[in-house]
Amino acid sequence: MKQKLNSIFSFLQENRCYNKVVQENFYLSAINPLEKTENKVIKLLYDIANTQSQPKIDKLATFFKKICEEAHTLKTFKGFLSKFSKNPDLSFKNLYESLRIQSGWGNKTAALFVKTIFHLHNGYYKSELKIWEDAPKKIEKSDDFYLPVDAVIIAVFKKIAPDKNWNFNLVTNEIKKYFKGEEIEVWDDLWFWGFITQKGGGTNRIFEWNENKYWMMKESEKDPSRILEIKCKANNFIELLSK
Repeated sequence: MKQKLNSIFSFLQENRCYNKVVQENFYLSAINPLEKTENKVIKLLYDIANTQSQPKIDKLATFFKKICEEAHTLKTFKGFLSKFSKNPDLSFKNLYESLRIQSGWGNKTAALFVKTIFHLHNGYYKSELKIWEDAPKKIEKSDDFYLPVDAVIIAVFKKIAPDKNWNFNLVTNEIKKYFKGEEIEVWDDLWFWGFITQKGGGTNRIFEWNENKYWMMKESEKDPSRILEIKCKANNFIELLSK
């Protein structure tokens, strides 16, 4: 298992540029049109909550009522955390632990928001995306980070090791056996490659290049030569999973 994960990690590390374009385009379209920090935060929360396949609308409504009360507190990372946690630690771990237990959220969606906040502030994305001056810019050794594990990523792990009953916690624990901190963030690219190489749903997913899924990502690059390049990389990824 370790050898297979190391091979996949190397592939993800070498090909970061493709998903970065998608991620950055999403962030730019999501928050750049807005001026106020608190509105950017609320917009991100709505966009990320709506990535759930079956959002718990009644519970999420309760959450958003709470988040919109005294919205001025959202102007800082510290202020945002203070709405959910008595822990003063300005860390990604505290952000994740505080958000995942909120009404309608859960592990995957909280991890996705935390990943987004890291991207906006880590210096690898456009500087105008930064929303909080006091947000951490790197993942310290004392901090922790979680992969937003969903059905796409679980399907990848089932392809790697079909004998295990993969879920959020099992995938998280397996990755954390061998990778730490910002290495775990590299694994976030697994969703991009998994999404464009899967057809079907549930437990009946076939791994092959899915150009239709690629085209349905509005943030993806549409240049024909770039798509061909990504297709070749996607086929390399599938071969890697099958070894």
